[in-house]
Amino acid sequence: MAKVTVKIEGLKELDRALGQLPKSTGKAVLRKVLKDAGEPVAQAARANAPKLTLHLTETTDVGTKLTRRQASLHKKQAKDDRAFSEVFIGTSDPAGMQDEFGNEHQAAEPWLRPAWDGKKDATLDHIKNALWGEIERAAERLARRAGRRR
Repeated sequence: MAKVTVKIEGLKELDRALGQLPKSTGKAVLRKVLKDAGEPVAQAARANAPKLTLHLTETTDVGTKLTRRQASLHKKQAKDDRAFSEVFIGTSDPAGMQDEFGNEHQAAEPWLRPAWDGKKDATLDHIKNALWGEIERAAERLARRAGRRR
């Protein structure tokens, strides 16, 4: 399985702003933005998925959880297991990998990678733009709560 690494420059200010929030709030903000940004990729993947049984279309989603097998593979692959927040786009159906990459009995029929390739620029732009707004809203909520406690 090929590992895709994406580097976005100019996000130091966002990182500092996230660091000023409590850790749980920062994680929640980041998770929300990543899920929202990943949904168009998941929609494109659902549209690209082979339609023979529609099972891949039904099981393709954006989320933070992996199946037990996926989690063990991810743990082996991830060098830095202390990621601040991760969101995954894919299917829980093991047949999805066979369709995406093929095997000795079946030719590859990619459906997820073309979805990412077609939506990655818009997805990364959405993350950059939406993160500021979410950080500001979270900071305002925290300030309001702090004001009520006095």
